[in-house]
Amino acid sequence: MALDPAVLVLEDGTRYTGRAYGARGRTIGEAVFATGMTGYQETLTDPSYAGQIVVMTAPHIGNTGVNSEDPESARIWVAGFVVRDPSRVVSNFRANGSLDDNLVKESVVGISGIDTRALTRRLRDAGVMRAGVFSGEDARLPAEEQLAVVRSAASMTGQNLSGTVSTTVAYMLPAEGERIGSVAVLDLGVKTSTLRYLSARGFDVHVLPQAVTFAEIQALQPSAVFYSNGPGDPGASDAHVELLQAVLKDGLPFFGICFGNQLLGRALGYGTYKLPFGHRGINQPVVDVVTGRTEITSHNHGFAVDAPIGEISTSPAGFGRVEVSHVNLNDNVVEGLNALDIPAFSVQYHPEAAAGPHDSNYLFDRFRDMVLANPRESGTTTGTESK
Repeated sequence: MALDPAVLVLEDGTRYTGRAYGARGRTIGEAVFATGMTGYQETLTDPSYAGQIVVMTAPHIGNTGVNSEDPESARIWVAGFVVRDPSRVVSNFRANGSLDDNLVKESVVGISGIDTRALTRRLRDAGVMRAGVFSGEDARLPAEEQLAVVRSAASMTGQNLSGTVSTTVAYMLPAEGERIGSVAVLDLGVKTSTLRYLSARGFDVHVLPQAVTFAEIQALQPSAVFYSNGPGDPGASDAHVELLQAVLKDGLPFFGICFGNQLLGRALGYGTYKLPFGHRGINQPVVDVVTGRTEITSHNHGFAVDAPIGEISTSPAGFGRVEVSHVNLNDNVVEGLNALDIPAFSVQYHPEAAAGPHDSNYLFDRFRDMVLANPRESGTTTGTESK
């Protein structure tokens, strides 16, 4: 079975022939590449990858197996998985299973034994595109039939995937240590690490379904609101934008990451656009424009905010002055927004960095400080009382 054939087909007709990896069958999604050399289990279980076939640029994948501690959610979310050289053995004391078996168990179709470097260069040159992995019997389908299947798939542009990845039932994580307040988290594909970091800052963390209403948020009397990462096109999330505008008008402190950054951009009145091949991995250099400090950051996004860099602009939606707080040094993409007249900020990357560097973990402290500086009647502890 290990020698079952497999083929990866891009919508432009490019084909890569290899061996089946994981479950057999077919899968369709948007082909993207991730540059992290470690953390494949966190990548696989990141809900932001829903609908995407992930190509690992690191050649050797699977040597540390899988464990029950590192997943970022309850399941694997990638549509497909592409690796060059899967490990034949598991050699880590924390492992309780192999990656291959885990992919089979969760019905994730993958392919191995292809030139992932050539594939990555193709996606960099032509941009991310629809793709399909066909393995086992599906690998033997006529090439024209496989290509037709790929080209019939929906593009990521215009897709609202929040309902697919969000929790269906609200739940709460209690604050660790001294409680300073509570935060309402809109789950658009939230990662477990994010919730842990918020709890560690003294927040009762209320995780809410993506279809929650503003009245339901108000009923919780939160000290602040948080928008998580998640998959899909921010341009297709009008309801989340309207909800966030209600939050901002109410004066609730707000922090957003990744998809949450894009939705803050839209709520402030700016546009969003699709990047040619996006940012995915744990080695993206981002500069804080205020301090000049460069951070190595973790990313997973294919869309970005269209806001003026290097100047303070006025929110087209009437929320006062706004500055672009962080910029990607590779391609000058907006990586953060800071509202100067209301308590709201966001970053495009992942300060929880699982897996990845911890250069940006201070942003959770910044959020905590902002909440303490803008107390609500619901019982947010003031900065003096929390010491």
